[in-house]
Amino acid sequence: MSMNDPLGDMLTRIRNAQMRGKSTVSTPASKLRAWVLDVLASEGYIRGYEATTGKDGHPALEISLKYFEGTAVIREIKRVSKPGRRVYAGAQELPSVRNGLGIAVISTPKGVLTDANARAANVGGEVLCTVF
Repeated sequence: MSMNDPLGDMLTRIRNAQMRGKSTVSTPASKLRAWVLDVLASEGYIRGYEATTGKDGHPALEISLKYFEGTAVIREIKRVSKPGRRVYAGAQELPSVRNGLGIAVISTPKGVLTDANARAANVGGEVLCTVF
């Protein structure tokens, strides 16, 4: 799996780090990853992230994970669209996650948005992942 799905790799790193109760996790930098992290941060799922240099000397993103009373704020983070099977949704058919308790992260022509913001902007796109 690893690098033919860089975004899936990042989500797995977040999941694994949370299971171990780590406060930060590092992932190779890319624009798409940063855009997804922007959404996660603005929605309160992570504390934030900063650009750093990885051990290999390549640009990396250091993600600050968020816990509430010892429990990870992200209960579930799932890749939806995959390299082998892309999933697209029009503005009218954007998924709702747990009746709006979670978010879907959508890559749209107007940028990477939550399902609610994509609906408001009346744009569809690739359903990257869901977070709850």
